Order: sequence, then structure tokens, then C-alpha cells
Amino acid sequence: MASGVKVSDEVIKVFNEMKVRKAQSPEEIKKRKKAVLFCLSPDKREIIVEEAKQILVGDIGQTVEDPYRTFVNLLPLDDCRYGLYDATYETKESKKEDLVFIFWAPDNAPLKSKMIYASSKDAIKKKFTGIKHEWQVNGMDDIKDRTTLADKLGGNVVTSLEGFPLK
Repeated sequence: MASGVKVSDEVIKVFNEMKVRKAQSPEEIKKRKKAVLFCLSPDKREIIVEEAKQILVGDIGQTVEDPYRTFVNLLPLDDCRYGLYDATYETKESKKEDLVFIFWAPDNAPLKSKMIYASSKDAIKKKFTGIKHEWQVNGMDDIKDRTTLADKLGGNVVTSLEGFPLK
């Protein structure tokens, strides 16, 4: 069932900026988004970019040591969100980067919130064309360990995520 919630132009702009990998100067690369959270507007009619809930590529190594752990810590424990995470990982053969669409619906989020986020998920997914990986997460136990994301990206062929080796 669709909720009638719209996706803001800013959300689409952020997605397109994260998706396109064109030649960029080092300064432009630093401003690229590594991860972003999206939430519903206060009136629940639109999906918007959540203020101050993003990680920039330029932050990594500066204020952010581990972008995956930092992303996990941005998630609210008591409400739903949509996230876009630009995963950098290695397999035995090559280095890869893939966007992962994450639907965060923790068990202790209010039922009404879970329902509207779940019914609005298709609206945002339709705007995110070409996403290979989608992940619904229902609690910290499902997301805190980077091996669960590695499983989504390729299972046991993934040897490291964000430069951290997998056990």
C-alpha cells in the first residue's frame, strides 16, 4: 500500500550526486557524501534529507575514523529512517564501491512510524534507480557488525569493508 508520501527534490539530488562517479578534483571528492540519512518531514508528507545526518568523504581520517561505525551511530534507536551508504569494499579479485539502500526500522520504533515508513519505502526506492543492494534492518544487533553488510555485498568473497579486514 502506498502512503502518498512524496520524495523531495533534495533527496533525488543527493542520490544522483552519490551515484555518479565522474572525474573530480580532490576538493570535490572531499565534499562527496559517504552516507546520508533521510526522514519524513514533520507533516509526514515528504521524505527529506535529515539535517546533519551525513558523512562526507573528506571527514574520513579527519573526524571520522571508521565511516561504517559512524553511520551506525547516526541511526536513531527509537525511530525509522532510510539511509544511503556508499560502501567501499574488497574481494579477493578487486576493490569495489556500491550504494546500499537501508531501511532502518528498529523494533522499539512506534508502530505508526514503522507503518508509514514501510508504506513509503517504494516511493523512495523508485527514485533510486540502479541500486543493487537493499537492506532492511530491525535493530542494532543486525547492523553493528560490519560482516552483516559484507554478506549483503557479496558474502564470503568480501575480504574487507572500509579498509577494515573481515574476520
